[in-house]
Amino acid sequence: MSQLTQLILGIFSLSIGSILGYYARQSIAKKDWKTIESKIQKRIEKATRESEGVLSRSKEKASLILRQIKKEEEVRRKRLFKAEQLLSKRESILDRKLSDFEVKRKDFQEKIEKLKKIKSSLEELKDTAVKELEKVSGLSRKEAKAELFKTLEKEYQTDMLERISKMENEGYERFERKAKGILATAIQKYALPQAQEITTSTVSLPNEDIKGRIIGKEGRNIRAFERLTGVELIIDETPEAIVISGFDPIRRQVAKTALEKLILDGRIQPARIEEKVKEAKKEINSQIKKAGEASVYELGLVGLNPRLIQLLGRLRFRTSYGQNVLLHSIEVAYLSSFLAEEMGADPLICKKAGLFHDIGKAVDHQIEGSHVDIGIKILEKFKIDKEIIDAMKSHHGEYPSKSIESVLVQVADQISGTRPGARKDTLENYLKRLSDLENVATSFSGVERAWALQAGREIRVFVRPEEIDDWKAKNLAKEIARKIQEELRYPGEIKVTVIREKRMIEYAK
Repeated sequence: MSQLTQLILGIFSLSIGSILGYYARQSIAKKDWKTIESKIQKRIEKATRESEGVLSRSKEKASLILRQIKKEEEVRRKRLFKAEQLLSKRESILDRKLSDFEVKRKDFQEKIEKLKKIKSSLEELKDTAVKELEKVSGLSRKEAKAELFKTLEKEYQTDMLERISKMENEGYERFERKAKGILATAIQKYALPQAQEITTSTVSLPNEDIKGRIIGKEGRNIRAFERLTGVELIIDETPEAIVISGFDPIRRQVAKTALEKLILDGRIQPARIEEKVKEAKKEINSQIKKAGEASVYELGLVGLNPRLIQLLGRLRFRTSYGQNVLLHSIEVAYLSSFLAEEMGADPLICKKAGLFHDIGKAVDHQIEGSHVDIGIKILEKFKIDKEIIDAMKSHHGEYPSKSIESVLVQVADQISGTRPGARKDTLENYLKRLSDLENVATSFSGVERAWALQAGREIRVFVRPEEIDDWKAKNLAKEIARKIQEELRYPGEIKVTVIREKRMIEYAK
C-alpha cells in the first residue's frame, strides 16, 4: 500500500513539476519576445526616419533638376524663336528675289524675241542686198568670193610666202637641234673605240731554227700548211717571227692557232700539220660560239636559238670595210635602243634588229644573194618576230621602212659605219677582189677549194683527182685564167696554180 502511494505521489509530483516547468518557460519566452519586439520596433522607427530623410533630399534634388530643365527649355525656346524669325526673314528675301528674277526673265525673253525679229529682218535685208549686188555685178556669190580671194592672194602672196618660209626654217632649225641632241645623247651613252681589222697576223717564234722546220724538206711542210689553211706564210728576215697573210679572218685565226700548236709540239710534218689544223678549227668553232654568247649576254637578250647565236659569233671573224662586223652589230644594237628610248619607240625591237641586221654576212660567201635577203631568210627560219625582221631589213634602203624602229636601226647603222675611223673603203675593195677571185676558181666543176694568196697575185686551186686528170688540170688552169681576165679587174697579173694530189691510204690490221 505504501509503495502504491509513493508511486502515485511520484507521478503526481512529476506532473506538477512538468506543469510548473512549462509555465516557467512560457513566462521566460514572453519576456524574451517582448525584448526582440522592442528592438525590431526601434529599427523600424529608425528606418522610417532615414527613409523620410532620403525622400526629402530626393524631392529637393528633383525640384532642383526640374528648375534647371525649365531654364534650359526656356533657352532653347528662345533660340528656336530666333531661328524661326531668321528663316522667316530669309524666306521673305528669297521670295522677293524670285519675283525679281521672274520679272527679269520675262524682260530678257522679250528682248530675245525682239533680237530674233531684228536678225530675221537683217537676213532678209542681206539677201536682198546680195541679190541686188549680183544683179549689178553680174557675178554669183561663189564667183564673187573666188574673185575676192584671188585678189587678196595676189596682193599678199609675197607676204604669205615669206611667212611660210620663215615658219618652215624655224621649224626645221628647231627639229634639227632636237635631232642632233638625241643623236649626241645616244652616241655619248655608247662611246666604243673601234679597232681596224688587218689582213695579216704575226706568230712569234722561240728561235730562228724553227723556221727551217716549218718550211720542211723541199718546202713540203709549208706547202701542206698553206694547202690546208688557205693562207700564205711569209718567212722573211724578221727575227723570230712569221707573218700569216690572208683576207679571211677565220682562216688566219685557224692558221695562227695551228702554227702555235705545231711550234709548241715541236713535231712538224704533213700528217701532224693536218691534225693540228683540225684541232685549231674545233677551237675556232668554240671561240665563235663563245663570241656569240658573250654578245647576247652583253646586250641582255634571252631565249634565242643556240644555232642563231653560233651564226652571230661568226661575225667576229668578218669585216666590213675594215670594221669588225660583230662589234659593229653590237654598237648598232646599243645605239638604236638608246635612240628608241629617246623617241618613245620599242627599245627591245631595236636592240634585236640592230644585233641581227648583218647576220646574213655570216654566210654570204656560201649563199647567193645580198646579206639583207640572206639575213631575212635566216631570221624567218629561226622564227624571229616579224617586227624585228621588218626593222632590220630596211637598214640599206632595199626595203621601205614600215615602223619608227626600222628608221632608228638604219640611223644607228649609218652612225656606226660612217663615223671617222670606223671603216676603210680600200681595204673592203681589196677583200672583195680576193673573194671574187676565189669564187671564179670554185665555179668550175671538179674544183675542191681555192685559196687567194700573195695579196691576190696568186690563186691556188685544188682539184679532185678522181674527176680531173693531169691533162684536164692544165686546161683548167687556162680556163680559170681566161675567166679572171674577162670578169675581174686587178692590177698587174695573177698566177693560177692548179694542184692535183691523190692520196692512197691503206691500213695494216
